[in-house]
Amino acid sequence: MPSPDTSTATAAAASTATPRPDTPSRYVPSHIAGNVQALTAQQRELIGRAAELGPAFAARAARHDREATFPFENYGDLRRAGLLGICVPKAYGGLGADFTTYVMVAAEIGRWCGSTALSFNMHVSSCMWSGFIADALEMSAEDRAEHERIRALHYRRIVDEGQVYAQPFSEGGAAAAGAAPWGTIARKVDGGYVIAGKKIFASLAGAADWYGVLCTLERPGHEGRGTRRDSMYLAVPAGAMGLEIYGEWDPLGMRGTVSRNLAFKDVFVPDDARLMPEGLYFQAATRFPHMFATLSPTYMGIAQAAYDFTVQYLRAEVPGMPPVKRRMYPTKQIAVAEMRVKLEATRALFLQNARDARVDPDKDTRMRLLAAHYTIMENANDLARLAIRTCGGQSMLKSLPLERLYRDSRCGSLMLPWTAELCLDRLGRECLYEAGESDEQIE
Repeated sequence: MPSPDTSTATAAAASTATPRPDTPSRYVPSHIAGNVQALTAQQRELIGRAAELGPAFAARAARHDREATFPFENYGDLRRAGLLGICVPKAYGGLGADFTTYVMVAAEIGRWCGSTALSFNMHVSSCMWSGFIADALEMSAEDRAEHERIRALHYRRIVDEGQVYAQPFSEGGAAAAGAAPWGTIARKVDGGYVIAGKKIFASLAGAADWYGVLCTLERPGHEGRGTRRDSMYLAVPAGAMGLEIYGEWDPLGMRGTVSRNLAFKDVFVPDDARLMPEGLYFQAATRFPHMFATLSPTYMGIAQAAYDFTVQYLRAEVPGMPPVKRRMYPTKQIAVAEMRVKLEATRALFLQNARDARVDPDKDTRMRLLAAHYTIMENANDLARLAIRTCGGQSMLKSLPLERLYRDSRCGSLMLPWTAELCLDRLGRECLYEAGESDEQIE
């Protein structure tokens, strides 16, 4: 392996200089949402709660990354701060945050610990699907009344008991990308449903109290089959008979999510397990596409963290490191300027996307959503790449967070439901075709 970067005159002294762990930093990182004055009082307060928890998350991140263990302590902090109920409606004792507020809070958590932010999204998603999204959709008066009754049970577990919900999504096929029915099947029986199937990359495996399973409701006369319109969203308790967690977890990044596999071997759940009425998930997925981009706030936070570290490193303000400044070199200054330009462009799209979220967005809004999701995922990794190149050889050390930020950031573009490739595929189609248009097949 080539020697680490020692091109600057002061770098050689770094290994012998005395660390100054108590040296205060004069650098003040940007607010995750940029202009604080544009935020509501609730947004400022909830982002502030996450920021207060952040240093403890960051201090634990290296251990959970090294050991690929779940950050239970971080969830204890989230629980005590009331953030498990961030998107539970106020009528049920939650904080009642909307989509815009949530994604900014998620990004703030992501700047401190990517694994915590990513797994936290799986929990909060159950509240958003069953909360403000369901409220905006059409359903019969009977279904709405039953939904109100059932979701009150789930919200009580979160708000009063501090329980955590996961959202196992992927199955290794086209279903997670929205191109096919779920392979996991729910069969209606007296008093509830029987679930059979499997999920992979199931974040919070072994840590969640409940698994919000997306599956296909089997229709009479069509054994083991259904359509995307038959999608069901059912909460399975962690101790359910027939639920098995299996497989190793030793990935490149996001190691603290502990996303092992789940098998459902004829698992029975009662009717009260419904997180949404039968058939409503398909309507929600079709009409509220912004929910499929809720992974990207984590990566917005990682992008900010990579930039923050680089500035502090070049200013010699990283706690515990030798006081060797590197900011006087033009190449470093230009690199940081390029990083700041990329960071602000990413943030602008992130914030616009957050504020665009609504039921039935128009075509331009859907296209901006795809562009924003792609940009955030790709730019997070590019900022981490630039950070490593600019900081030099010491950035490779696991005693510093940058190499972990790089590995975590690389995972974003690979994640369903919208990988970077799927974003480009769909955006290209949206750019060139109107609804109902098609061409002859090219042979």
